[in-house]
Amino acid sequence: MRDAKPLRLQWRGHGGLTVLLLRLLAAFVLLAGVADAQRSPVPPAPPGLAAVESQLNNLTNTVAGTISDKFSFCVADPEEDWNEAFNYTSDLSFVNQCLKDTQGDLPQRLCTPEEVKFYFSSLYDRDGDKNINLKTNINCNISSWDRGCDAGWACATDPVPDPRNHDSNNIPLRTKNCQACCEGFFCPRGLTCMLPCPLGSYCPRATANDTTGLCDPYKYQITPNTTESCGGADMWADIQSTEEIFCPAGYYCPTTTKKDDCSSGHYCRLGSTGQEKCIIKGNCDKNKGNENVVILGACIVGALCLLLLIIYNCSDKFLSIRERRKARSRENAIQLARQQVKAHEGWKAAKQFAKRHVNGMQSHLSRTFSRRRSFRQQVDPDNSSHRVQEAPLIGQAKKQEMSDSAVFAAESTTEITEVMPSVIVDVSGEGEVVAAKEKPEPKGKHRSTHTQVFKYAYGEIEKEKFRQQENKNLTFTGVIAMVTDQQKEITRPLLKVEFRDLTLMLGKKKLLRSINGQLRPGRVTAVMGPSGAGKTTFLNAVTGKVNGYKMTGSVLVNGKNVNIRSYKKIIGFVPQDDIVHGNLTVEENLWFSAKCRLSARMKHRDKVLIVERVIDSLDLQGIRNSLVGTVEKRGISGGQRKRVNVGIEMVMEPSLLILDEPTSGLDSSSSQLLLRALRHEALEGVNVCAVVHQPSYTLYNMFDDLILLAKGGLIVYNGPVKTVEDYFTTLEIHVPDRVNPPDHYIDILEGIVKPESGIKAKHLPVHWILYNGYEVPSDMQDDLKEIGEQNPQIGSSPSMSGSTPHCLPLRNAFAEERDRLEQHLSKPKDLSSRKTPGIILQYKYYLGRVTKQRLREARLLAVDFLILGLAGICLGTIAKLSDKTFGMPGYIYTIIAVSLLCKIAALRSFALERMQYFRERESGMSSLAYFLARDTIDHFSTVVKPIIYLSMFYYFNNPRSTIGDNYIVLLALVYCVTGIGYTFAICFSPGSAQLCSALIPVVLTLLSTQKSTPIFLKRLCYPKWALEGFIIVNAKKYPGVWLITRCGLLFSNTFDIHNYKLCILILFVYGLFFRMVAFAAMILLKKR
Repeated sequence: MRDAKPLRLQWRGHGGLTVLLLRLLAAFVLLAGVADAQRSPVPPAPPGLAAVESQLNNLTNTVAGTISDKFSFCVADPEEDWNEAFNYTSDLSFVNQCLKDTQGDLPQRLCTPEEVKFYFSSLYDRDGDKNINLKTNINCNISSWDRGCDAGWACATDPVPDPRNHDSNNIPLRTKNCQACCEGFFCPRGLTCMLPCPLGSYCPRATANDTTGLCDPYKYQITPNTTESCGGADMWADIQSTEEIFCPAGYYCPTTTKKDDCSSGHYCRLGSTGQEKCIIKGNCDKNKGNENVVILGACIVGALCLLLLIIYNCSDKFLSIRERRKARSRENAIQLARQQVKAHEGWKAAKQFAKRHVNGMQSHLSRTFSRRRSFRQQVDPDNSSHRVQEAPLIGQAKKQEMSDSAVFAAESTTEITEVMPSVIVDVSGEGEVVAAKEKPEPKGKHRSTHTQVFKYAYGEIEKEKFRQQENKNLTFTGVIAMVTDQQKEITRPLLKVEFRDLTLMLGKKKLLRSINGQLRPGRVTAVMGPSGAGKTTFLNAVTGKVNGYKMTGSVLVNGKNVNIRSYKKIIGFVPQDDIVHGNLTVEENLWFSAKCRLSARMKHRDKVLIVERVIDSLDLQGIRNSLVGTVEKRGISGGQRKRVNVGIEMVMEPSLLILDEPTSGLDSSSSQLLLRALRHEALEGVNVCAVVHQPSYTLYNMFDDLILLAKGGLIVYNGPVKTVEDYFTTLEIHVPDRVNPPDHYIDILEGIVKPESGIKAKHLPVHWILYNGYEVPSDMQDDLKEIGEQNPQIGSSPSMSGSTPHCLPLRNAFAEERDRLEQHLSKPKDLSSRKTPGIILQYKYYLGRVTKQRLREARLLAVDFLILGLAGICLGTIAKLSDKTFGMPGYIYTIIAVSLLCKIAALRSFALERMQYFRERESGMSSLAYFLARDTIDHFSTVVKPIIYLSMFYYFNNPRSTIGDNYIVLLALVYCVTGIGYTFAICFSPGSAQLCSALIPVVLTLLSTQKSTPIFLKRLCYPKWALEGFIIVNAKKYPGVWLITRCGLLFSNTFDIHNYKLCILILFVYGLFFRMVAFAAMILLKKR
């Protein structure tokens, strides 16, 4: 008996599965052989063939009932598997030859089911360990050892049944006519019967090797004093125990007794029954055991890289062409708009000249004719082409009462193709003026082209500039009056924010204390104070961003005590940090905010107008198509980035605009440009409030109101900028000459400068409380006592109170607007009365944005693909395919590598844009649309990455399973680990997420491959399902002689060959589950 390594299998029960498996194999082998022999046109069978058929049928009937339930875990299709193992239709000569060699007693030499059960139950003990020798039996024991008990030998039973063996469950006596095992059969040592070899094996008669003393090719020795020559095959089990029985690599065995050379252009793997054609015939010489497909893999990678390169370049070119086309349309529109403004100026001059000329004619005619007759006189029709009629000019007299800008706005049309017509002014020889208008452009199917949209937008912008020049000092009251004259409604709702006794606490620390005041629409309010005064905290409290804080007092919106977050769709908040998308252009950042946050009912041309107006007002024309840039990739300057940060909120037309240090880092000219844009917003009714640090005197005077805070979150002043010096003068605090007032006040609050009056800086908040008649908080009573005043003595001047004459003209207009808001903004959930695009439209917008970002990150994606391809080459080379393990080590390494690389790549999808997401979520954008869009675009990588990896790994490792089957499993694995990467990116900090992405795949893979790991814990590990899927698709490609090896490997790892679809489904379910967890975490987790 040969010395073989024991194969450890965790068999269920006491070896029963192994026994039933071999009983099953033997039954089907013999059944298939006999049935096919009866159907084949062969010469008349020997007389014993009928007895063989009868015995085989009995054997089949015995074990067929136990097939389905006992061995379903390793038999995918019983009919197909058994045909691949025991269908001898092509050649039954070995059966006929055996009948001749045994002189017709073949039925007496075949093993019974009891002998099959005894043989395989003896090979493995209760723990699954391999035994060297079989157990003793009635034929082979210490006292009885016939030649049939030796390896490769068999005996026949007595045709007359022995009365001592009346029990059918016992092994029959088999000691007659012992001879060598027939070719195509194997005879185990310790048994005296024969079993047929499966297809894919080569079972010839053994020949003695005089040098080694072994029987080639089976490696067993001739037993002295019993047999004088070698017999046949002696064992069929797993490949680690009986590799000699397998048809060798480089050959194929159509039958179990025939071995042919593998021809050129073909390859034959170990245990093959036929040849397989090589994809590249020149790579396969004669007797080739495997195909070298490395060259094919390299070609596939090259083709794929070329395809990706073309896609990326074409996509970038497409974006560039599109931007250039829009730029040309924009330039044409700008030129047309300027021409229209010039035409309007000419038209205006012509009207004035004509009016003066007609007035002169009227005075001359009145002196010649009577007054009544002169009014009835009509102009000669023949001279109508050379004169300007009186009636239209008189009709325009009312228009002259309004400003020219109002007339110009009233004459403008609302149609996209109807713009201010060009005017041709001609003075005839007689001195008469002829004003001829050009024909308007025809309305057609091309009315919505980019040029026409931009023409409308820039026409409106030029008209607004014209109005601004004529109304430089126009206040909000004047704007309302002008709008009333033109009988137009204000498009934005007005928001007045009042805060009463507002106190904010974090634990026991008070960040804000007893804040009283208001922010009024149409005003630009500056919030100033020393560092640590709580300016940013004050803005957060006003806008309702107080999660985690304890807030007392109230914030009223238009006099109502409602949650200000109900108006978040019309509230713009510009954070202190420039939170913009660095891989988008300036225009793309602004456009995305406009599309997602403006009203869904707004026309496209109006959105274009808004965006172009913001770009023009912030002086971003020159950099509109420039990338904003990131830390790694330089883009626009810091000041330009700051203006883009403000523009993102301006394009959504807010009613309340809050800015946290918008001028920090800007020079004086940039700051003034930004303040002019904010003042223009205020003229449209926007309530603007900004935190500023050390503004210049010019910048300081551009603000309407001032909120001055002291350290500890106390208010020192809240009122108009024009009266702040008057208020502090009442406290005998005077601003020195050539000193900026806000700098002086902040120096006092910081304690750097001491007032001449002797007032302490900490008492200034108390003075303000006393000045306005507010109740002094209990924790400030000590300060009140220090002042020495139990009751307020400072009178409240009407000109310095919260309501000053400066804002009195706004009272009536604001009251009317507030009444209108009370009627229209009464929805409980959303009080902004603005219906922004729904989830589907926002998903579309997000999809377009993420697509552009991915196209601009093509190099980073290419690096991911390159690393994945290199990993496939390394692992495919190191973990060479081993038929003994069905390539399991290579698949284990694949799961670890792909999981690690794909998780780390998935972290970039959400970790890098965490702050941008929080900003967009606070503004009311859909989190679901954001998540789905990023996940949808990542599906491209999910689909491509398995191809990249397999194109390297598969062609270097060359497993038996098809690349399509491996791709499906790897696709499910990548989808699963990408969802896990999303969860790590959202729940953890970047460092922790990367650490988890590197460790989790290794730990879970080790747990799922250890036999000591509990079954329920293995089933929770996704690597277990991925590995099972890989092994199943590979195991199906090992039929015939590999059947026992397949069953042993699947059983030892608790795999089921029917679980392929289940493995794929579970991996996809895991991926979907972790995506849901990631989305829930994205919604629930707060901004760090």
